[in-house]
Amino acid sequence: MTLPLLAYRLLTRALEPLVPRLLDARVKQGKEDPVRVDERLGVARLTRPPGDLVWLHGVSVGETLSLLPVVERVRAGRPDLTVLVTSGTLTSADLLARRLPPGVIHQFAPVDGPAAVAAFLDHWQPTLGVFVESELWPNLILAARDRSIPLALVSARITEKTAAGWARFPASARTVLDAFALVMPQDATSADRLRALGAGVDGEVNLKLSGAPLPHDATAFTGLSAAIGDRPVVVAASTHEGEEQAIVRALAPLVGRLALILVPRHPERGPAIADSLSRDGHAVTLRSLGAVPGGEGIHIADTLGELGLFLRLADVVVMGGSFGSCLGREPWGGHNPLEPARLGRPAVTGPDASNWQTVTAALVAAGGLVQVRTPDDLPAVISRLLDDPAVARLMGERARSAAADAGAGLDRLWAALTPLLPPAPRAGRR
Repeated sequence: MTLPLLAYRLLTRALEPLVPRLLDARVKQGKEDPVRVDERLGVARLTRPPGDLVWLHGVSVGETLSLLPVVERVRAGRPDLTVLVTSGTLTSADLLARRLPPGVIHQFAPVDGPAAVAAFLDHWQPTLGVFVESELWPNLILAARDRSIPLALVSARITEKTAAGWARFPASARTVLDAFALVMPQDATSADRLRALGAGVDGEVNLKLSGAPLPHDATAFTGLSAAIGDRPVVVAASTHEGEEQAIVRALAPLVGRLALILVPRHPERGPAIADSLSRDGHAVTLRSLGAVPGGEGIHIADTLGELGLFLRLADVVVMGGSFGSCLGREPWGGHNPLEPARLGRPAVTGPDASNWQTVTAALVAAGGLVQVRTPDDLPAVISRLLDDPAVARLMGERARSAAADAGAGLDRLWAALTPLLPPAPRAGRR
């Protein structure tokens, strides 16, 4: 072990007795689950099922949701394996509670202290660990390596800042990355950065490009469709602070002829958005208060896990998180344009797409996505699509086809993971 990694281990061991107090403070702040907070110390309330167990880890909502196709593939290809999914945030836990198939276990990931990590690994004894994106916690990774647990780092995304930080300790970076039997970054830029840190790269895969359309409640869809009636629907999806007001101002001339639905990236912002728009003279309703998008005005879908429902209601989708730079804010990098594309919905995005450059370019080239410079460009594009349903349908089908092409990486990942899995039981044996 290198000197920096040894120092990290000793420091985290010395500080670990303070972690329960820190977790208690986070519980009071609403940042930890008071019932399950001990999971962060590696203490499990659930009994480990017998047999081999595959452990999949992603820190937050985007990463854990990108694991869902892998969960389904493991269950379909190796139903003999138990699947454990870990994450680090309350929001991800809430979504996974709704989305994970029966029998798949969710736990909060342990903090990266030696004792918490040891307790977690002692209890769950994973046969394989799969880390998504850039979760490089040294104690967790090296403790798994020391127990001869094969590890994979997949859909890995490493920022320039993170790469520069690890580059200050090149031997330590190599030690941590050498613990992975499989490294598959999500793009060429991350691949180059990982190679520079000493990782062996085994191809590329972006799990956020894979997966089925977002789920929805069919009964809720029927009720909302009836409430909306024949009016066309424009959904602004995954919006950030400041975008809602800019989009509403731009689309104000069209609001009388359509149902405008805002789905904020962070649903808890719903009341604040409503207050702001009300002060500007708009009629606003909130999904969290039981309202439906009927009649005129703007509807804010400030509930968790219903984006799939509102995308299905949309005739046109405006992708949020893509207008930061033109609003004088730090660019957010955009959000996943494949979510409307998988449902065959025509979509419009702003100029910020740094998190989705490749897929944005592919969708634009296929004719399934329009990229505009500012919110003021939205009315012309949206009016054309609403006035010509045939053009909108063609655009949606082109988007669906491009999304299907983008999702082929899951097959490559499964082929790469299969040799790391334990042998399958022989036919006729349990």
